[in-house]
Amino acid sequence: MVVSCSKIENNNDPVIGIWKNKVKSATNSNKLVVDEEEWIFNDVYLGRFQGYENGEITFYTDFKWTFDGEKYSISYPGTDFPEVKVIMVEADGKIYLNHITGKPFAIRQP
Repeated sequence: MVVSCSKIENNNDPVIGIWKNKVKSATNSNKLVVDEEEWIFNDVYLGRFQGYENGEITFYTDFKWTFDGEKYSISYPGTDFPEVKVIMVEADGKIYLNHITGKPFAIRQP
């Protein structure tokens, strides 16, 4: 009997975790009517996006993410959501993902 095991590398990327955005207007850039957005990044370059209205999940979809050493790219296969490119920034004791234009995208949750 031959057994082959491959080592699974640990992904310690600082983006792994939960990130949120409070939506200032009733409709966000993806044309969803939500008041809060949440991205849950996992260690296999996938994640879950959830949109909330009044504390209830009203929309969710999976996403893929990559990191090129400088910026993160977030894509939503099977949707018409555009790919998003963000950078990680630390300010005021918090960690943010900002669009590469500087506009805030989400805040890391504790």
